[in-house]
Amino acid sequence: MRPALPVLAAGLLLSACATPGPRTTPPREAALSPPPVWRADSPAGPDAVSADWWKAFGDPRLSDLIAAALVRNADLGAAEARVREAEGLAAQARAALLPSINATGGVQKQRELSAFGVPTEPLAAQGQLQAAYEIDLWGRVRASDAAARASLQASRYARDAARLSVAAAVARAYVSLASLDAQLATARATLASRQEAEGRARRRAERGVTSDLELRQAQGELEAAAQRVPALELAVRRQEAGLALLVGDAPGAITRGSLDALSIPQPAAPLPAALLARRPDIAQAEASLVAADASLDAARAAFLPQVRLSAAGGGLKVLHVDPLTTWSLGGSALAPIFDGGRLRGASDAAAARRDQAAFAYRKAALTAFNEVESALEGQGRLAEQEDHARRQRAAAARTLEHARKRYQAGYVSYLEELDAQRALLATDLALSQVREARLLNAVALYQALGGGWTER
Repeated sequence: MRPALPVLAAGLLLSACATPGPRTTPPREAALSPPPVWRADSPAGPDAVSADWWKAFGDPRLSDLIAAALVRNADLGAAEARVREAEGLAAQARAALLPSINATGGVQKQRELSAFGVPTEPLAAQGQLQAAYEIDLWGRVRASDAAARASLQASRYARDAARLSVAAAVARAYVSLASLDAQLATARATLASRQEAEGRARRRAERGVTSDLELRQAQGELEAAAQRVPALELAVRRQEAGLALLVGDAPGAITRGSLDALSIPQPAAPLPAALLARRPDIAQAEASLVAADASLDAARAAFLPQVRLSAAGGGLKVLHVDPLTTWSLGGSALAPIFDGGRLRGASDAAAARRDQAAFAYRKAALTAFNEVESALEGQGRLAEQEDHARRQRAAAARTLEHARKRYQAGYVSYLEELDAQRALLATDLALSQVREARLLNAVALYQALGGGWTER
């Protein structure tokens, strides 16, 4: 045993030459400094968003759809499966901290000749119990375990981010579907008005009160209104199919309310620094950075020797011979001396992945700041826009009423009433679209604020 000690000592000494060098730090460009306050005004109120934030829109049908999507959505099922995969990998890495024990056994029968030329068929049975354990002197195994645990946490945060994304996607699809319903109702009302106007122009032309020009104009406007209806009906069917896909159902009719029945909530935003702890995607990026940093430690520790202890014990039983007990105890050290740069390359790659994770965290945080800022800006601007749209709609309705009376009295041509009808249609459609924009902005703000997510 003693002659092996100089060889082992020499190996450890040579491996000391393969040190990874000083530990690098993330680039300074990846550092993050949250802004002190938001540029946009945030409404007064509690800055904690409820976990079931979609109920603030006041539509139980929307709540039912989101609840169904959180159970049946295919992307969420895949995210849950990725969490289970990460749990298995974390358990595998944790097992490396414990000893491994294996049992082996075998039975062998053979035909052979004895020294006297007599054939024999001895039966031999052997069993053995083996145990091995790596002494984690440099923390390589512990670092790998920490990296696996951080990756597991990142996958859980990714699942939470996917749940928030699916809930917001269902809310957006529902709002867009309600908006299409409102636009379709406007188009059908316009079509009925055009049919009435075309009938009136036809009767006036038949009595010779007006020329055929007004009749042709009324017919052209009637066809223009008629072609808008099937286009919107197609958009409604496609939106229903897309919403059903998010919910996890086959295409079909969606039970829903009206656009005007949806409330427009105005949640308050916390300070930018507090936002970093309220979004699952930022938590995911942070956990990924922790995992990459631990993986770098494991890659650096691979430069140093690995020391393992082993033990084995068993027995050998041959026919007509007393059993023989066997055992062994030992230790080994694996010291890297020359590998052509493999360990150096692995360490450099791990450092680069750590830097990538640092920049990914910075991007996730900056994206969050931008999304909240944009949604806060939209609250006041879009509300002001809707107020002007409602006033414009009221003015367009009064204009059409006066133009129709003047036309019926014979003071003006049909073109004046036609222009008023076009203006009212445009304002009705614009009013539906700006209300849709306000609702979508509220959904975007809830999502940007993390949807009431908290680290569990």
